[in-house]
Amino acid sequence: MTRQRKLLSIPYYLWIVLFVVFPVLLLLVQSFRGLDGSFTLTNIQTYFTSQVYLTMTMQSFLYAFLITVLTLAISYPAAYFLTQTKHKQLWLLVLILPTWMNILLKAYAFIGILSQTGFVNQLLETIGIGAQQLLFTRLSFLIVATYIEIPFMLLPVFNAIDEIDGSMVLASRDLGANEWQTFRSVIFPISLSGVRSGIQAVFIPSLSLFMLTRLIAGNRVITLGTAIEQNFLVTQNWGMGSTMGIILILIMFAVMYVTRKRRKGVPGR
Repeated sequence: MTRQRKLLSIPYYLWIVLFVVFPVLLLLVQSFRGLDGSFTLTNIQTYFTSQVYLTMTMQSFLYAFLITVLTLAISYPAAYFLTQTKHKQLWLLVLILPTWMNILLKAYAFIGILSQTGFVNQLLETIGIGAQQLLFTRLSFLIVATYIEIPFMLLPVFNAIDEIDGSMVLASRDLGANEWQTFRSVIFPISLSGVRSGIQAVFIPSLSLFMLTRLIAGNRVITLGTAIEQNFLVTQNWGMGSTMGIILILIMFAVMYVTRKRRKGVPGR
């Protein structure tokens, strides 16, 4: 049985080596190369001494934080009320259906909705406000990015709340707790595992968004993902792009470490 498991795990390890470990090693090696292909530490030095790159990193953190907060604020109440419905699995399927659509198609759909002749501006003209510049703004970027990331926050939070033993909620009510006290002392603490998973699933990809920054924000929002794309495809500075890629990977691991589940110590030990 053990030998069979080892044989079945071979494709998995091959996949990890070929498509995870090997690409990261290539990035690491390339990050120490200059434009002429020689070994250099200039890329690392440039990143940590450049005000542009540091500002871009902080901006990436800011937008990723805002997107995560917005998705959590929308997804947690939605997931909570979803667990109380009769056909919750059906409604969950409806809410996560947008993930089946390519992000590029969703971006172009929002371009049509938010454009000067789009549905939103037509509605604003109808009620007398007049057309507004909605597309190619930071606000439109936040709205579209939040919409795209909502299912990735909703699903783990829904699963965490749905798995809570109903007897614990009933016990809280029997002890005299009202709905708010039950939510604060029982439901929310138990569902934090889903919240942590949702934060990881939303915050980490939000750091490297680059397609939406161009199509929706009109390059008014510059993230690490945008800078990496520019270095690889426009300036052809693969060394600098690889350096930023490695830094982004390190930031992702740091986020995963900070949001990990912490084990509580056993009293008396």
